[in-house]
Amino acid sequence: MRRVAAPLALVLALTIAACGSGNDANSDSTGTAAAGKPVTIRLLTHDSFAVSDRVLKAFTNDTGITVKVVKAGDAGAMLNQAILTKGKPLGDVLFGVDNTLLSKALDAGLFETYEPKALADVASEYRIDPTHHATPVDHGEVCVNFDKKAFADAGNPPPQTLDDLVDPRLKGTLVVESPATSSPGLAFLLATIAKYGDGPDGWEAYWQKLKANGVKVADGWETAYNGDFSGGSGKGDRPLVVSYASSPPAEVYYADPQPADAPTGVSEGTCFRQVELAGILRGTRHEAAARRFVDFLVSKPFQEDIPLQMFVFPVVNGTALPDVFTKFAATPADPFDLAPATIGKSRERWIQRWTELVG
Repeated sequence: MRRVAAPLALVLALTIAACGSGNDANSDSTGTAAAGKPVTIRLLTHDSFAVSDRVLKAFTNDTGITVKVVKAGDAGAMLNQAILTKGKPLGDVLFGVDNTLLSKALDAGLFETYEPKALADVASEYRIDPTHHATPVDHGEVCVNFDKKAFADAGNPPPQTLDDLVDPRLKGTLVVESPATSSPGLAFLLATIAKYGDGPDGWEAYWQKLKANGVKVADGWETAYNGDFSGGSGKGDRPLVVSYASSPPAEVYYADPQPADAPTGVSEGTCFRQVELAGILRGTRHEAAARRFVDFLVSKPFQEDIPLQMFVFPVVNGTALPDVFTKFAATPADPFDLAPATIGKSRERWIQRWTELVG
């Protein structure tokens, strides 16, 4: 769920390609194979999408459907491109819109309705679109991570709550991402709004305290985590960073050799839940094939592949997790949350006000 912005050249190239090439001629208007020929569909997604080759090839072998992955920057850039090309979509299925942007996609009328059978096996807290235009695929929690070495002293415990972050003891230790340019940055802002409420005496007052306590703002996750953070693979001098509940298992998994314990921890009282969803883009000529691909996204093979590909959690109940997740990932019992409609109503106002106060 790590995002980077798409350059304008990529946006234009994708738009030209979509308008010039049209849909695959080997499919009829329902998306099924014509004259026994295979079907090719396009998946419009963000730069962090990943799936094992073997899993995707198995889908093609089972269905005859080939999937071309079109990566289009971060979630916000991807969604904006989908809206700009509405009616002549860049793809047949879109994956990666999350609960912070869902209302924007629904208001734009981007998706066809579809309710896969496997949705019944998805926990209710992730089924956030009762209209069935968007299907939940994965979830993850954005949380403050801490460098365990920096807080090894018993007299200097790591923060556990949002309130802890304004303690003078932690002055100059936290780096966050800007909510104007970063998905985790926006999620962290929403956590403070869910906790303290809207208005000058709520989240705005809290952020003024954070600013007075020396919070640093980075444009994106990559800069904050790998540049400013001191923990794990970070090279900076700040022992607190806004990242993910699944960052500790990623630190272990990618280390060589793998350590017995994660070098970073999670402040579980700071977490905000993110849910990523997929939808069939209105205007596709491959609707039947697109439906089969959405079914695939909530199938056992793809759900089990998610953790070690994108370092997020599957949404289908009973999906097995890899050992590195069960040992090292945090599972916050009660993460902060806001309804997509609530976010959609005030998101731009909140970002603008945050920029005036902090950015």
